[in-house]
Amino acid sequence: MKKIVKVENLDCANCAAKLERALNRIGGVSVNINFMAQKMALECEDGRYAALAEEIRAVAARVEPECVFKGL
Repeated sequence: MKKIVKVENLDCANCAAKLERALNRIGGVSVNINFMAQKMALECEDGRYAALAEEIRAVAARVEPECVFKGL
């Protein structure tokens, strides 16, 4: 499954890169964050999307607490 998600409250490109690295450590997920567009491209298995979405939110809350995903 591929999904594009709007990302809000990313302050800088370094924050986006740090978040991208952390999210790519999650098994079964491929993430690419475009800081300028404020969007995240997410690729994962269809059946695991709900569980992975929760894990993505949890990791993001630790790495970038102010970051908000719209449509995840």
